[in-house]
Amino acid sequence: MIFFLPENTAMPTSLPTTAATADPSAVLTKAVARAAERLGITKALLAKILGLSPPTVTRLYSGAYKLDERRKEWEFALLFVRVFRSLDSIVGDEQTARRWLNSDNRALNGKPIDLIRRTDGLVRVVQYLDASRALV
Repeated sequence: MIFFLPENTAMPTSLPTTAATADPSAVLTKAVARAAERLGITKALLAKILGLSPPTVTRLYSGAYKLDERRKEWEFALLFVRVFRSLDSIVGDEQTARRWLNSDNRALNGKPIDLIRRTDGLVRVVQYLDASRALV
């Protein structure tokens, strides 16, 4: 279906100001904290996953610290949020996602909760979940 505007009507050229002014650092910081809470990830473990100190993660939760897009923590945070989003789409509830994280996984050769502590393990878990989501 095609819609035509009257000749003197201009199309809006910008996004609403709320979408245009959203701070990516604030958005990702909040997403990481929420994902960790929903998956039952402790602040100490989140610090290991992101490569931050435990006090920095405490500041992250309080809003006094935002992830820096120029540092590796940004990439780790994106991967961690991907883990959460993939699990959420595959299993659909937090309890099952938590059980999956803490269960032995033959394909990954370990428990995902242990693997995500290291960069290579986090990447493997993301790839595994991405491949699982792609199955139809």
